[in-house]
Amino acid sequence: MSPVVPLRPFWNHEAVMIGKPTDRSAYETASLNDDVDPRCVPIRLHEPAPEGESIPDPAYEPEDHATWTTLYARQRAQLPGRSCVEFLDGLAAMGFPAERIPSLRDASGVLTVATGWSVARVPGLLHEEDFFAFLARRVFPSTDYIRPPHELDYTPAPDLFHDVFAHMPMITNPAFAEFYQTMGRAALAARGADRRRLERFYWFTVEFGLIRTDEGVRVYGNGILSSHREIGHALSDAVVKLPFDPDRIVEQEYDVNHLQPLLFVIDSFADLVDGFESWARRRGLSA
Repeated sequence: MSPVVPLRPFWNHEAVMIGKPTDRSAYETASLNDDVDPRCVPIRLHEPAPEGESIPDPAYEPEDHATWTTLYARQRAQLPGRSCVEFLDGLAAMGFPAERIPSLRDASGVLTVATGWSVARVPGLLHEEDFFAFLARRVFPSTDYIRPPHELDYTPAPDLFHDVFAHMPMITNPAFAEFYQTMGRAALAARGADRRRLERFYWFTVEFGLIRTDEGVRVYGNGILSSHREIGHALSDAVVKLPFDPDRIVEQEYDVNHLQPLLFVIDSFADLVDGFESWARRRGLSA
């Protein structure tokens, strides 16, 4: 049996702020504010993260499991008519328990069977170079702490509910899993302003992407699927919905701290893959 460990970071890490202001990520820019929540400051890893079977079991409190139960039930109830079928299929494949926090080790095993991916346990919001390095190896870096009860409706930085409930189901989809790794590899080759362009592409697809289906526009973006407010807001008339256009997306700014006023709609996941690969080749970022 794996040892039980505390939830907080278990190796040395430090906040990172590099590059010219125009090259900084949205989280790096936000972290310059005096009142920034420390969870929103990107960090670098200085030791290998435990992966797969080596991930230890956290010492969760009963209220942590209660928070998962509340969030899980609430988001599941909002999925019909809003989520794309690929996410629903992935959620069924992951088999998350409704009344306790899932094991990252077990989740990693499901992803390995489904698409050859695995999970790494990380202490918080990673600097994008560390984050994309994991994706390039078909490893999804996940936190294992869950938001406190007073942050049920909004938490400023990703927690395990966002990482596990929202991200992992889509990684069971072969097409999306391949796209995710391709993006990781391209991001590792990016320099200067292309770092920010890749980050914007990630934001408006992986985190806040919409897809057109025979039943109407549906959500595949993880940031929407894990948010009680965004999932209702994203498909409303309050949001400008633009056709998928990689050249437009990579120049589109956004604010991480507000409901998103503008989103992009893909026609299919093949559309997403082809559009990204074409853009990456033109920028010299493809393998």
